[in-house]
Amino acid sequence: MEHVTPSADDLLLSEEDIKLRYITPAITGKGWSVTDISMEAQVKLTDGKINLRGNLVARGKAKYADYMLFFNRATPIAIVEAKDANHSVSHGMQQAKEYAEMMDIPFAYSSNGFGFQEYDFLTGTERTIPMDSFPTKDELYARFLHESHDGEGISDKELKIINQPYCTGQDIFPPRYYQRNAVNRTVNAVARGEKRMLLVMATGTGKTYTAFQIVYRLLKTGLVKKVLYLADRNVLVDQSIEQDFKPLNNTIHKVSYQQDKENPDTAHEVYFALYQQLIGKEGAKNYAELFKPEFFDLVIVDECHRGSAKDDSNWREILEYFKDAIQLGMTATPKETRYQSNISYFGEPLYKYSLKEGIDDGFLAPYKVINITTNIGDEWRPVKGQRDIYGNLIEDRIYNNTDYDYNIIIEDRIREVAHEVSNYLRSTDPMAKTIVFCADEDHAERMRIALTNENADMCRKFPDYVVRITGSDTYGQSKLDYFIAVASKTPVVATTSKLLSTGVDCKMVKLIVLDQRINSMTEFKQIVGRGTRIREKDGKTHFTIMDFRNITRLFADPDWDGPIEIDKGYMPDRPKPDTPRVPTDPPMGDDDVARDPTPIVDRDGCRVEVIHKTVSVYDSDGKLLRTESITDYTRQTINSTYATLDDFIIRWNQAERKAEIAEMMRERGIDLQALKHDQGMDDVDDFDFICHIAYGRKALTRKERAENVKKRDVFHKYGPEAQKVLDALLEKYMNEGISQLENRKVLSLDPFRQMGSPATIARLFGGNQQYYDAVKELERNIYNDIA
Repeated sequence: MEHVTPSADDLLLSEEDIKLRYITPAITGKGWSVTDISMEAQVKLTDGKINLRGNLVARGKAKYADYMLFFNRATPIAIVEAKDANHSVSHGMQQAKEYAEMMDIPFAYSSNGFGFQEYDFLTGTERTIPMDSFPTKDELYARFLHESHDGEGISDKELKIINQPYCTGQDIFPPRYYQRNAVNRTVNAVARGEKRMLLVMATGTGKTYTAFQIVYRLLKTGLVKKVLYLADRNVLVDQSIEQDFKPLNNTIHKVSYQQDKENPDTAHEVYFALYQQLIGKEGAKNYAELFKPEFFDLVIVDECHRGSAKDDSNWREILEYFKDAIQLGMTATPKETRYQSNISYFGEPLYKYSLKEGIDDGFLAPYKVINITTNIGDEWRPVKGQRDIYGNLIEDRIYNNTDYDYNIIIEDRIREVAHEVSNYLRSTDPMAKTIVFCADEDHAERMRIALTNENADMCRKFPDYVVRITGSDTYGQSKLDYFIAVASKTPVVATTSKLLSTGVDCKMVKLIVLDQRINSMTEFKQIVGRGTRIREKDGKTHFTIMDFRNITRLFADPDWDGPIEIDKGYMPDRPKPDTPRVPTDPPMGDDDVARDPTPIVDRDGCRVEVIHKTVSVYDSDGKLLRTESITDYTRQTINSTYATLDDFIIRWNQAERKAEIAEMMRERGIDLQALKHDQGMDDVDDFDFICHIAYGRKALTRKERAENVKKRDVFHKYGPEAQKVLDALLEKYMNEGISQLENRKVLSLDPFRQMGSPATIARLFGGNQQYYDAVKELERNIYNDIA
């Protein structure tokens, strides 16, 4: 092959020039039209990871592909990465392969404008080709069909699916790369005749949107005609119908057993149903009354980790009735236990997109963890003969976090938890949507009352500031839509037990409070998933987990984001019971009398206080990056920059603008103003605050510093009008900080506007330089005690 060497002039060209002059013409010259090509501005693969630094948040760099070539708008077929002529032809290949692999794209190319390097994922081969030998669209597609099907050609069904575009529209965003992968793999599997499929996608990554695009493309191609979408909660069904499936609204029917039994509906294409509607009381086979076994071509099981693959579950009964239908399970957390396996039923996942990948790509929100320890967390023992509020003797044993609100209720502990949650909200964002996960519904009610009392000022303004949202709480459930709505301010705090732990799309949740026992990794991932959605335009970039029971120890579990493995102890052939399981009342004691109520200990019986708090930052794979308080982080940052107090004072005195110090801190992830607010030190000067945090020095307020200046009567050498200006500047400093003195724009504000223009004010001092000298002298007097 003839090698072309770039000229000296070519070596001076930028990457964009190389693309414009050489690479784009080489591609379009082979028949690729502008509609077949998306270039960097349109090919944003990821959003860029959100990094938490101190008390600031910053986005990492997004990933863009230089060129993505499409066979049609649903099927990207090649990635091309461009480099300038100072690099070799193959220099961009590793990047091209990374992006192609992410996108399930079979061909990757790199070019410096003087040749193409090609990698074929289907054959595992790599070669260099001249600029004028780039494959045509038809050539590349023919290779794809031949190589991906072992030379046997492609079926009409597969061709239909490949040629069927995604649903698009004004309110429908284009699929992200991982959603496109999940959809393409699923519809291609259907076209190949596969019957059982599983998609594993982290909470917040758009499982329902993915399901919609799958259904849309399968319906439009005629590969399926009737679809059943199964869920176990009304809110999941209603969310899906009203949001992601809205474009199919005219073809959707929500199953209602009583109504459909009297007036059967068979005209629609997509049927949404609660399994409780399909299986009635005492195991009644409602599904058999409403539908024939062959009625549905496709059954989608939402949140299938909650029982669909369990041999004796109601879900399984429905799936077996529609056994000839294609069945797709969707979950963020496949459940692999001794008695239940999604993989044994649905097969290995067609596609997986994990929480780690979502956070690394910047599509999911990262999190901080605040672990809170109380004085009774590990141990509390009643005194001899201690009785509860009912007068019953409290069992003499050691109680800990696994007991509270389950085996014994400590009223002051509930108050202290509510107090800590409320303090956090007050110091950050009082209107931040918050879910408090409680032991049970009674605990959720007690927590609601405690949070209401802790936030009486907010509840007076917003009666629904705190609401219990549980399965039995009709009022709370009526507020669920308002809680999850981005546009709705209230409710702000929801106390719950299980209802909000999975499936519910809580886009604006910024705080998750763990105050229940959680030993299941599946449940833990689902709860963490309530906070992972990003709403950057609405001010949500990350979230916080406040842990009162050391549940976040599960981050250290290898299963946190490890590979999905089937439990070898799974017993798929375990015999089914003859009758459905019906919940029974708890057994009575030997004397057949009701047990005493759960002991309740009032504040006189047990005082509770927080004794330790730890703020931890985790990586996307659950590995602990650092454990810190923002104060510790600030102290370490300052000490690493200024080894001693004297070093800092020298730098402060030398700074042309004192605001430079705050700006430097911001670059290192520290917002001094926010941190001062958190510490209740808004009225303290930046200098004093830094000295206090880093070197343990007593902090003076700005008012105290201003009063010290006034006592020294340092303005007497200036005329009366100039003294008024300096007095006003000192007042500005006292109220708003040193930056007010350093910005001449302050002279355009009141009260200076009433004294004349900035030029007029400067003349009171003898001119601009004399004015600046006077301000510098004022600064020196403010800090005259620090030299």
